Amino acid sequence: MVMRTTSLPRFRFFSLVAVAAASAACGGSGSYGASSSQAAAPSAAVSGAPDTPYGSGVAGAPAVAATVAVGKAGSLGAILVDGTGRTLYLFEKDRGSSSCADQCAQVWPPLLSTGAAMAGSGASGGLIAETTRADGTHQVTYAGHPLYYYVADQGAQQTKGQGLNQFGADWYVLSAKGDKVDNG
Repeated sequence: MVMRTTSLPRFRFFSLVAVAAASAACGGSGSYGASSSQAAAPSAAVSGAPDTPYGSGVAGAPAVAATVAVGKAGSLGAILVDGTGRTLYLFEKDRGSSSCADQCAQVWPPLLSTGAAMAGSGASGGLIAETTRADGTHQVTYAGHPLYYYVADQGAQQTKGQGLNQFGADWYVLSAKGDKVDNG
C-alpha cells in the first residue's frame, strides 16, 4: 500500500513536469511562423479531443461531426474554414491519404471527425469525404485533399501557414472548389 501511494505521486509529478516542459517549449519563441520543418507544438494539439480546437476523433470521445465551410481571409479571399472559422489547409505531399503524422501532425493537426462531416455555408457537401489515418482516426477530406489546421493560427481568419514549406512540401489554403490558393 505504501509503495502504491509513493509511486502515484511520482507519476503525477513526472506527468506535470512533462506538461510544463511541453508548454515552455511552445511559448513565445515564434517558431511556428518559421518555414523550418523543425517547428514544435504541444502533443495535445493532435489529439482531436473535444476540448481542443482541432475537431474530434479520439476513441471514447463524444461523437462530433466536423463542419467545413467557406470564410473570408483578407487578400486570400474565400477559403475553406471549419465550423468556428479556423482556416483549413492542404498538404501538397498528400496523394489521397495523409502523409503527415508524428511531429508533422503536431504542427499541422488533421481535421478529425467522429461523425459524418457536414458542409457549412458555401462548402459543397459532395466534395466532403474522409480518409482513415494510420492511428484509426477519420480525417476529413475536401475534393480529395486531407484537411489540416496550423497551430500558429490561433483564431478565425488567420492564415500564418499559407505557402509554408514544411515536412517535405508546401501548405496552402483551399478555395470553395477545393483548389489550392497560392496567392497572398
